[in-house]
Amino acid sequence: MSSTPNEPAGSDHPKLNPGDQAEPGTPGTGENLCPECKGSGRIGAMPCPTCGGTGKVIEGIGGA
Repeated sequence: MSSTPNEPAGSDHPKLNPGDQAEPGTPGTGENLCPECKGSGRIGAMPCPTCGGTGKVIEGIGGA
């Protein structure tokens, strides 16, 4: 079974938000501030849809 942003609860994969490029802990990735909400976790009065309200996204780091 592959990981999707809306995987059911109880799955052995962490929930990914739309802005995540990989699961947390994946080698070569790290947390970054969400580019949409600038780390606040909110857009107006609503949770940010890109980061799921966390203010963080998982992105690839470094490398050439």
